[in-house]
Amino acid sequence: MKKYLTFGLLLTIISIVAPHKLSAADEAKPSLQEDWSVPRESIGRRLRELMDRLKESFTFEISGEDRAPISLMLRNRERLGLTVDQVKQLEQLRNDFAKESIRSDANLRIAEMDLASLLEAQAVDMAQVEAKIRDIDRIRGDLRIARVRSIEKGKAQLSAEQRRKLQELQRDENFAGLRFKNEPSTLFNQSR
Repeated sequence: MKKYLTFGLLLTIISIVAPHKLSAADEAKPSLQEDWSVPRESIGRRLRELMDRLKESFTFEISGEDRAPISLMLRNRERLGLTVDQVKQLEQLRNDFAKESIRSDANLRIAEMDLASLLEAQAVDMAQVEAKIRDIDRIRGDLRIARVRSIEKGKAQLSAEQRRKLQELQRDENFAGLRFKNEPSTLFNQSR
């Protein structure tokens, strides 16, 4: 679902930007020979880089897994009746996960760059490619496990009544609509 929304957003942006680019292209009027001189691989790589940058800024949060339960708890501390100690512990969990997420994201970007370099080789070394892809999956998996652990530790801080109220808040949040990934209220998008 995220991919379709991201693709739809990309098409919308292109349709808005394209008319402005066309007018500039009409003035420059490059020859057909110049247009076809760019290798297909280079265009593909540039398009992938553009898509990655767009995904970073414009991916929508949709599924329940993409929600931030700890941030939701903290935003609704009064409704949940959180104590000062509970707030402190939840903030610590969120901050610890945010740090871990930043480290994992940096490691993931580096691994993706390494993989791209391996794939650009004339003769691709499949053993290295396979190892790098497994490394990328391990980084993603470890982060996902750490996220679930943080959420469960956060839930463990709540009483039974507070957990019931949290479930109600999560149901309400699911119907609140879509948000942009980098919207200020979800600054720590992955710190759940």
